[in-house]
Amino acid sequence: MLVDDNDHTSVANYIEKIWQGDHAQDIDVKMAGNEAKSCLLSAALWACENQSFLISHWTDVTEQKSLEMRFAHSQKMQAVGQLAGGIAHDFNNLLTAMIGFCDLLLMRHPAGDQSFADIMQIKQNANRAANLVRQLLAFSRRQTLQPKLLDMTDVLADISHLLRRLLGENIELKMTHGRDIGMVKADQGQLEQVLINLAVNARDAMNSANKGNGALTIQTSVVNVTKDYKLDPSLITPSDDENISEGEYILVEMIDTGTGIPLEIVQKIFEPFFSTKEIGSGTGLGLSTVYGIVKQTGGYVYVKTTQDVGTNFSLFFKRYNEETPKQIAPEKVAESYKGEDLSGVGTILLVEDETPVRTFAARALRNKGYTVLEADCGEAALEVAAEHGDAIQVVLSDVIMPGMNGPEMVEELLKTHPHVRLIFMSGYAEDVLNHYQDKRQFDFLPKPFTLKQLASKVKEVVDR
Repeated sequence: MLVDDNDHTSVANYIEKIWQGDHAQDIDVKMAGNEAKSCLLSAALWACENQSFLISHWTDVTEQKSLEMRFAHSQKMQAVGQLAGGIAHDFNNLLTAMIGFCDLLLMRHPAGDQSFADIMQIKQNANRAANLVRQLLAFSRRQTLQPKLLDMTDVLADISHLLRRLLGENIELKMTHGRDIGMVKADQGQLEQVLINLAVNARDAMNSANKGNGALTIQTSVVNVTKDYKLDPSLITPSDDENISEGEYILVEMIDTGTGIPLEIVQKIFEPFFSTKEIGSGTGLGLSTVYGIVKQTGGYVYVKTTQDVGTNFSLFFKRYNEETPKQIAPEKVAESYKGEDLSGVGTILLVEDETPVRTFAARALRNKGYTVLEADCGEAALEVAAEHGDAIQVVLSDVIMPGMNGPEMVEELLKTHPHVRLIFMSGYAEDVLNHYQDKRQFDFLPKPFTLKQLASKVKEVVDR
């Protein structure tokens, strides 16, 4: 029989209705055999010379069904990403205020004070919440990245010591570097986060399979993808409608000897909150974070897995050779100020529509010796700037605000204050800020931030 056993009854009932003259709706039928083929069955009665015949049409709709499933999956992933990006702005504002006011309290209740432990507990939990929001933003590809040209071999060498500590004594770390690997354009912190997340997953898989023994192999090579290039057919992509574009790539493979991943769930592993671990053992955001970061840097993720043998994650990053102009990765964000003395003198225009965040930031900067002018929107900021002339040295502004957003406000302000220095602060990477990066140089302070991070960034910009 050509029809799958589970569909015998439905096909028989459909044929019976057609024989009786009913106009039954066409049905989907799963075909028997190894391949998951689907057909659309339509049938009709045909009378000829006092005889009746049943004519059936079997249309192969396997590809159509696959496209429908992929489209539904893509919509689901996009919806979760939009949700993550939408809530991140508000969450990060709340967390900025919570962490900031904890820092202000710690100035009055230092270590040894009876309230110190309680305040630290609040701050630590706020930091954990901030980390979850960062992971969601990585999945939804709405982070504000700080990309620069990085030597992939150097990145792996620098992080190898940390990976060895994460893996433990019983799991061997093997690293094989290809020759003339070249450069990638990426945010170093986020790239390291990708490697750490995959290493932790590999460790857990090997602990489960081998009671703590095994090996994690990291190997790099250069791959030139052309129209004739054929990927290993056993490599599975998180989304079937993603095709790797032509060009040179640095391929980073992370191969473990763990339990492997069941094929029926392999595509689900990149979805946020999907986890094969016990409840309470993980957030389910590790691999979704990997997927989001790699995609946001213009790369691709593939996975090959064999149960009870191991898993191979293949990461493709765009390759930049030595002839690539250095301006392709402008250093727009300097390292945090290294000095211990964070006090300073100068006038700061603080533009923030969220009252708790503005209150905390203003108090923190005034405590450090700065004169702070406050504005709750872009329009108000322009009025304040007009009143104070050239006294303003630095503008510290949120990006998304009611009415005039941060970059729009700054463009107007620079017409009358061309030498003012800019610091944007934001909870996620809005498109308006990403586009503005190519237009003007500025510093960036990601939310949520601590009092020290705020004071360090302002001190760094004022002293520049």
